[in-house]
Amino acid sequence: MNSNDLKAVVARFNRDVIQDGKRDAFDALMAPDFINWSAPNEALRGAETMWNTFASVLRPAIGTMRVQIHEQLCDGDKVTTRKTISGKHVGTLAGVEATGKEIAIDVIDIVRVRDGRYVEHWGVNTLAAVVAQLGQR
Repeated sequence: MNSNDLKAVVARFNRDVIQDGKRDAFDALMAPDFINWSAPNEALRGAETMWNTFASVLRPAIGTMRVQIHEQLCDGDKVTTRKTISGKHVGTLAGVEATGKEIAIDVIDIVRVRDGRYVEHWGVNTLAAVVAQLGQR
């Protein structure tokens, strides 16, 4: 795959999985041996835990979720993406009840792609800062 193909895989994941919540796209884009190196411990590094973060944590808390990709860089089989996940805070998020405020979580992640599927993920985001700000009301 060339760099444009790799970036397209990551863009599709962000659109179809994170923004639109499509389980079939998630299943199609995740390699069976996927590892999320950003997870807090080894038990949480699998694909299913990543799906649960989107489906059970973010999507119920952020209405009309949008993912805006600001920039993508490719190096070999790794794609680095700088993006913002945004929407209205409509459900409990990390213990903070819905505020109705617009929120924006900035994210930088690196994904290794093999055969059009996610194999590894590393990432940093501003979720903790957003939650702290919401809790201050």
